[in-house]
Amino acid sequence: MRRFALIALPCAWLLALFLVPFLIVLKISLSDIALAIPPYTPTLDLSAGWQGIRAFFSALDFDNFRFLATDDLYWKSYISSLQIAFLATLMTLFVGYPIAYGMANAPDHWRPTLMMLVILPFWTSFLIRVYSWMGILSTEGYLNQLLLWLGVISTPLTILNTPTAVYIGIVYTYLPFMVLPIYSALERMDGSLLEAAEDLGCSRVKAFWLITVPLSKTGIIAGCFLVFIPVIGEFVIPSLLGGSQTLMIGKVLWEEFFNNRDWPVASAVAVVLLLILIVPIVLFQMNEQKSREADQ
Repeated sequence: MRRFALIALPCAWLLALFLVPFLIVLKISLSDIALAIPPYTPTLDLSAGWQGIRAFFSALDFDNFRFLATDDLYWKSYISSLQIAFLATLMTLFVGYPIAYGMANAPDHWRPTLMMLVILPFWTSFLIRVYSWMGILSTEGYLNQLLLWLGVISTPLTILNTPTAVYIGIVYTYLPFMVLPIYSALERMDGSLLEAAEDLGCSRVKAFWLITVPLSKTGIIAGCFLVFIPVIGEFVIPSLLGGSQTLMIGKVLWEEFFNNRDWPVASAVAVVLLLILIVPIVLFQMNEQKSREADQ
């Protein structure tokens, strides 16, 4: 009975907060836009009995999904989001791995402080942090003023409202999600393996690539998934830092819901996005399962 209760609680949580909302969005994606409240049709009328239920299901269709397949805007948004998420994940990995490596090799009494510095940005609102980058990257921002003062440039650079600003914002925002899993994997690594490799004639660089990187593979994979999955649907960063030049599915989804008020098409966009995200989520779960089995 106790085991059943332990299983039933997370299942009920997933049912209430994931499955039921997904079914509602799926139903709206199969509906048609209407000038009404709610702005879609059909709606289920239980007072009509069985005939009302039959009429409700017979009115559902897949026209919104066919529309997504024929309109260039949507499939280009999906491709652009996947491309930006992939490149941003690589950039975050290149920045985050040295930080995690330095934390893992720092003296023990410094590690809690370094960990706090990595987590410190989470103490501030996400929206405020993105807005601060607007002040840093604008034409009259602090970065251009610093570069002009140093004599590196003669005219201000245009960084804000470009893809470069989007990548900067994503890397800064999601860096802790990359650093912490890699640091956790590196911290558990047995240092005697590196000493043995060096005793057998390996240089430090070669030992790093042959020993350290493979042993931190689980942390790298976990960090990449933790960055890649949320970045695909990112809305705030491309809207504030990328402007109209950056095409991502999160922006398209917001515009369909709030500007066009086309809830059925917006719901279809959300369903397709979720189906795309299922693949990396399943792979992430498989990686976590393998990691737990290896630890045991």
